Amino acid sequence: MTAPLIDPFQRAIEYLRVSVTDRCDFRCVYCMAEHMTFLPKKELLSLEELDRLCSKFIDLGVRKLRITGGEPLVRREIMTFFNAMGRHLETGALDELTVTTNGSQLARFADQLYAAGVRRINVSLDTLDEQKFADVTRWGRLPQVLKGIDAAQKAGLRIKINAVALKGFNEEELPRMTEWCAERGMDLTWIEVMPMGDLGNEDRLDQYWSLKDVRRAYESHYTVSDLAERTGGPARYVRLEETQQKIGFITPLSHNFCESCNRVRVTCTGEIYMCLGQEDMADLRAPLRAHPGDDGPLEDAIRAAIALKPKGHDFDYSRQRADGQMSRHMSHTGG
Repeated sequence: MTAPLIDPFQRAIEYLRVSVTDRCDFRCVYCMAEHMTFLPKKELLSLEELDRLCSKFIDLGVRKLRITGGEPLVRREIMTFFNAMGRHLETGALDELTVTTNGSQLARFADQLYAAGVRRINVSLDTLDEQKFADVTRWGRLPQVLKGIDAAQKAGLRIKINAVALKGFNEEELPRMTEWCAERGMDLTWIEVMPMGDLGNEDRLDQYWSLKDVRRAYESHYTVSDLAERTGGPARYVRLEETQQKIGFITPLSHNFCESCNRVRVTCTGEIYMCLGQEDMADLRAPLRAHPGDDGPLEDAIRAAIALKPKGHDFDYSRQRADGQMSRHMSHTGG
């Protein structure tokens, strides 16, 4: 038996999030600058390297694999990779293969994702107002995303909507988005905006809408019950008794969820970040490329990185300044 990945705080690492590209067909204001300079393609892991890397993590005990970006579905030939990962579902080595997407390409790929073994996806959608959607994504078109969601549900994929809570932007849409998700049988998770990247004119403190306030907004309209359920990610869940709907809250700022963190992230360039809110990382691309026929050095690098996983992160807006702000863009790290 291969020894599992255990961090210094005795947390088993069973959840891997992998960015397959830093490119995206949107330019969301909290994620990217409008005129991004993307990485040279030679710096990105090839699809074969991504297969080898993820397969090694699965050998070491990872049970859940989430594919992210940028927008993962804009990567050329990406279904080759999803189909390759599907073999680990077939053997039982992997419990779940899933993807976070902006929904723009789902009309093209929903059936293929289901065929590869994907059963559940997250779609990032912050507003149902077409003009607001155009404003927050800069380049996005809401009808294209809604068409993709229709296609995904028709293909049999279960959808969770991820909405970034943005003060002064989508506060008044909370009831509408909740009802829309309930009508379609979709769960909804709200995410606090995080201080990632130098985006120029966007002020994180002005955008910050605490999920404590989001919960209070729900409690003014619904009977809210806490749920013990966890899905392997950072969300904490409640149920709205009137709709029997599950609502999630991802609160890295107003509530630190680090004590149960069982995940790591690998960027599209092969850097492993043991914590989203820390700059510490390790290079996995070098051993991948230096030893194409030998996974031993790659495993050693993975284990050395996990041994450095910190107890928690430093995001904190409580003192009215963005402590712990990260210099890298979420599109590079993986959303």
